[in-house]
Amino acid sequence: MNYLPSEFESGRTPVNRLQAVAGSSSRALSERANTAAADDTDRCLLIIDSRTLERECLATTLTRNGLGMTALAVGSVAEWRRKKDPRQRVKAVLLNIAGRTTSDGLLCGEIASIAAELAPAPVIILGDGDNLSQTLKVIEQGARGFIPTSVGIEVCVEAIALAVAGGTFIVAGNNFAASMAVDSAPRQRELSRMFTLRQAEVVQALRKGKANKIIAYELNLRESTVKVHIRNIMKKLKATNRTEVAYKLNDLFQSDTRWNAPAE
Repeated sequence: MNYLPSEFESGRTPVNRLQAVAGSSSRALSERANTAAADDTDRCLLIIDSRTLERECLATTLTRNGLGMTALAVGSVAEWRRKKDPRQRVKAVLLNIAGRTTSDGLLCGEIASIAAELAPAPVIILGDGDNLSQTLKVIEQGARGFIPTSVGIEVCVEAIALAVAGGTFIVAGNNFAASMAVDSAPRQRELSRMFTLRQAEVVQALRKGKANKIIAYELNLRESTVKVHIRNIMKKLKATNRTEVAYKLNDLFQSDTRWNAPAE
């Protein structure tokens, strides 16, 4: 539906101008839609999975749930080389390791090779479990995130978007939490003086630039509850938005190494 200026409503504009304005507006909308469509098709997520049905289902599901780019599903890097379109930019790579683990030396070499060949596109690994040592191993090989198959599709989309934006996605599962308990204890005690325990956990996530959906998933909260915590944190810091919250926190604690958020 095209918006018509108020002069049409008052009858001051001749009817013969109505068609010209509406037609011009339609053409402008069409051009913008074509430009947006071109932008989407110009960027793609490369999905690598040796299993045909799984990769095709994953490509369709991600595209229909806000991926924001096309999805190209292939069985291997060699297949991608044969099919690749030079006009299409690979913005990210999702490698489904399909039950394999980093104890397989060939897998580590494969991840490192893909990361080097397709740089600067980030490589995200999709695999089973949330084992910390395996997660760190894939990061060492050049991956920019590990998505466990236990997460929902929305979290998967958010994780890919985070990697494209320059971040690293790691799910802080049970194994991760246990291994970090000793190191994080002093920091949590200091945070508790200013915030509640739950707010302190949200603060740490905000300082790492995590999206609300990811914070909700990692802390087992509703996204609406995360938003409430963020509003309360903003009030305590007298901040007007998330960016100002992160800035004030980093400025407040940069001189104290206990507050340095672990790199992700």
